[in-house]
Amino acid sequence: MSKIFFKRLSFNVIVFGLVLSFFSCKPHSALDENLMETIEYKKSTPEWAKKSNIYEVNIRQFTPEGTFKAFQNHLPRLKKMGVEILWLMPIHPIGEKNRKGKLGSYYSISNYQAVNPEFGSLDDFKSLVAEAHRLDMHVIIDWVANHTSWDNVWINEHADWYTQDSLGNIIVPAGTDWDDTADLNYDNPNLRKAMIESMLFWVKNADIDGFRCDVAGMIPLDFWMHARKVIDQEKSDCFFLAEASEPELHKAFDMTYNWQLKDIVNNIAKGKNDVNDLIKHFENESKLFNKDDLRMQFITNHDENTWSGSEYERLGTDPVDAFTVLTYTLPGMALTYNGQEEPLTKRLRFFDKDTIVFKNYARNELITKLNKLKSRSKALTSLSYKEGFLGLRNSEPKSILSFIRKKRKKAVACVFNFTPKEQKFIIKDEIAGEFLPYVGEDIQFVSNKEITLKAWSYSVLVKEK
Repeated sequence: MSKIFFKRLSFNVIVFGLVLSFFSCKPHSALDENLMETIEYKKSTPEWAKKSNIYEVNIRQFTPEGTFKAFQNHLPRLKKMGVEILWLMPIHPIGEKNRKGKLGSYYSISNYQAVNPEFGSLDDFKSLVAEAHRLDMHVIIDWVANHTSWDNVWINEHADWYTQDSLGNIIVPAGTDWDDTADLNYDNPNLRKAMIESMLFWVKNADIDGFRCDVAGMIPLDFWMHARKVIDQEKSDCFFLAEASEPELHKAFDMTYNWQLKDIVNNIAKGKNDVNDLIKHFENESKLFNKDDLRMQFITNHDENTWSGSEYERLGTDPVDAFTVLTYTLPGMALTYNGQEEPLTKRLRFFDKDTIVFKNYARNELITKLNKLKSRSKALTSLSYKEGFLGLRNSEPKSILSFIRKKRKKAVACVFNFTPKEQKFIIKDEIAGEFLPYVGEDIQFVSNKEITLKAWSYSVLVKEK
């Protein structure tokens, strides 16, 4: 054989080896794993989320136009208010089959990899995310993984991705009246892969910062574990919020809903619960959740507003500010629902256009001060009642809630009158150092000296040294 032959053979072998080496070194994708297996995966909550706040955005109702572009014009105002995380309610196309109302439910999705044309284009959405990032805000999107619309792009080609009855008919989610939606079947590995690929689409193409996952507890936890692993592999500092309260979901999620606090707040306003019920709740939270588990504190959101009434309807006008302040000063992350800064006193319609009227911004100053305190105070950094949360004994324990949040020499003291009557009381525990008023009533915060708080009032004080 000629030398030329051997040279060509050697060259081909080298090229083949380089190609083989390239593919063998290609990073392993978690998406290629068996998505039906139960896995152990240790997620890590991004640092940017640990001292943050969250603002829920209903694109349809936020502006008269109801578009991404129109909402984008509000970003400078929200930045000035101290908003750090924007949670956008579902941005996807809404199904027409079995639609409720004229515009339909945001949670009846016809295509996971497209935007609702009523809101604008994909480029409009990307522009919104990019501008939020420029302003040092983060964007998470609502993700509805449990069900789709009846005319979703998957439903005809992949009927086996849906839950079916004994006759082979696709069904609505069990135990619900969501008859505009079709239930997805997470026993199907192909459905799991397609769903995670759709989530990846938004991380890769729009650079979003995470997901608020609708009815997360209705979907197997092992799916969320795989989804989190895959997303983390693509973007390591994504944030996951579960619409659920079960402690075990923190294996995959950074934050869960504190529905229990919202219920107690409602009952205190109605005279059915008192401060002792709050204390018991804090004790339960300490037992059930780990020190790094974020809990979302809120008095309203889109569901509460529409189906149960605005916070003014449920609580009455006078208690709203005090309970808002409570959500900011407890361990966890406070949620502001769009319009609370105005305030929003009406129920927003869910299936039709019902624009929020922004005009007075009467509560803007309060929410701005609370966002600033949460962001800057080291005393509020702990996510748990186990660290730096000190309850203070007082002489009216059923009516007055008093506690201190502290870290080293920094401290924030909080006192609330959760009754419709003026209260006079003393703090029984020793208070070290000088606390200065930050927001609320101007009181002298010392031990064993009578303090007066008006009905449904509060005082937040800070100690810097």
